[in-house]
Amino acid sequence: MSDVINHLLQSEIEITGRLVDASNATLFGSATLNGETISIIYKPIAGERPLWDFPDGNLAQREYAAYLLSSLSGWDVVPPTVLRDGPFGLGMVQQWIEIDESKDLALLYREDLPQLRTIALFDAVINNTDRKIGHLLPVSDGRIFGCDHGVTFHTEDKLRTVLWQWADVLLSDSEIAQLIDLQTALKTHVHEFISLITEEEFEALLQRVERLLTNKSFPAPSDEWPAVPWPPF
Repeated sequence: MSDVINHLLQSEIEITGRLVDASNATLFGSATLNGETISIIYKPIAGERPLWDFPDGNLAQREYAAYLLSSLSGWDVVPPTVLRDGPFGLGMVQQWIEIDESKDLALLYREDLPQLRTIALFDAVINNTDRKIGHLLPVSDGRIFGCDHGVTFHTEDKLRTVLWQWADVLLSDSEIAQLIDLQTALKTHVHEFISLITEEEFEALLQRVERLLTNKSFPAPSDEWPAVPWPPF
């Protein structure tokens, strides 16, 4: 993983296309370092569309914060991601994931899989407002990654996801241990997180982890806001 991160940080980026369905500028390209090339997604801050409930020009930082938390927790559900300068300025650069085309996402997201359960717990922690079916990336070795984490870490509870299989289900001993370890890790990375999100959002993050540990269960859909993003795919 560290080799990929170094590659993303040090490489020369070339843009070759754009994902036209994305609401913000999402560019496809390559990153070449010492003759080795990997495919990437690049989301420049300059291409972000303003949102009423999130600060302007801050979605790329939230994408990186989601990757950082994914790494600190050991869940590793976010592809290698960095913040760096690119052809259109500062932005998020993430390794492109080739998905297993044999998987039908319309069926996959409904399954009771440990990989999806981990993503559901991750989303509860980062307060993901947009876990759509198309944001799940199954790969041929059985792993499932998640992408598009720009609208996360809000201070208000805004969890919107298609992964409600585990609503109110008790956390396992292993998941509780992971959350306890994450609490410790977050407190040693305070300055890094508050350079990406606000201090209030970081405190809300700690409170969500504490609430999960107190309740010892996955969250349930709320009656106060839509529980599923629209469109769900």
